[in-house]
Amino acid sequence: MSRRLGVAAALVGDRLLPGDVAVADGRVEAVGLAPAGATGIAAPGLVDVQVNGYAGVDVAAADAAELATLHRALARDGVTSFVPTLITGDPDATVAAAERLAALDETTDRGARSLGTHLEGPWLAPERLGTHPAAHRCDPDAAGVERLVAGHRVVLVTLAPELLGALDAVRRLTAHGVVVLLGHSAATADAARAGFAAGARGVTHLFNAMEPLRGREPGLAGVALTRPDVVVGLVADGHHVAPENVQLAFAAAPGRVALVTDATAAAGMPDGRYRLGDVPVTLGGGAVRNAEGALAGSAATLAGCVRNAVGAGVPVAAALHAASTTPARLLGRDDVGTLRPGTTADVVVLTDELVVRRVLLAGQEVS
Repeated sequence: MSRRLGVAAALVGDRLLPGDVAVADGRVEAVGLAPAGATGIAAPGLVDVQVNGYAGVDVAAADAAELATLHRALARDGVTSFVPTLITGDPDATVAAAERLAALDETTDRGARSLGTHLEGPWLAPERLGTHPAAHRCDPDAAGVERLVAGHRVVLVTLAPELLGALDAVRRLTAHGVVVLLGHSAATADAARAGFAAGARGVTHLFNAMEPLRGREPGLAGVALTRPDVVVGLVADGHHVAPENVQLAFAAAPGRVALVTDATAAAGMPDGRYRLGDVPVTLGGGAVRNAEGALAGSAATLAGCVRNAVGAGVPVAAALHAASTTPARLLGRDDVGTLRPGTTADVVVLTDELVVRRVLLAGQEVS
């Protein structure tokens, strides 16, 4: 049975199309319908490619029941597809966690779909680890790549391109069908260019855990912003990146910014103590920090990041596109992160203030 969503506009492609949206049999039936609703925006279900935890659940340690809680909480907040992320940790524990995550399929009951796993580490620069445990950091080699990736449904890997063996790892991972992101890196512009030439396709949390952009040495950030083939992840949680730099990223890389939360178990929870893999973290004042006081992931929602980007001067359509279509495109997916007739009806309905009002997963209402 066909039903309308009662919205004033919808994000179709990279623009807001006036008119209502109809869904039927789990799919989008039509867009741009008259009469339009008085208010509200329909957008593709949001896609978050960097989720370390959510709703009190840490991805690295979660069992099946806890992961189900995480999936449902993400969907409630507008994220219909996501990539669970494992930070640097004990190799045996990382493999065990990757195996648990690989057992998930994309049909969690009324919860966000897992699109595969993101390994953020252990192949990171020692001077740009952030909160990643130094004890388990290492340079990549063929055996390590095969052990962590083979058979574990890994779709994203973050590594530093300047490390010994990193370019070979990029090529090996790409041959496995894994999308490589550069990050947690002290790379010069030359090293960044070499990483992209080897096959890397994106950057993890632009401006964070990398060398600053300088006049004569643009580093990883500068190279990424100027390459039309590179997607830049951005944590617009109000703590990781200044509003001016949020605006800069969108202006320099239109259509190539992927908003991410870098969410931890603290997301959606009250102030208190949580874990990020092996690292104890504390939520206070909206920010998640480690024992040294450094930022350690976030407590953000992806819809909140959209609102922050718009508050920084980014157009609404561009911000919503960055939280849905661009991350899906990074993963090579055209079945999520899009809203057009015939596609699966993963839809988030937002108020004009960009607050999540309703969520549909394959046309079914999420509580």
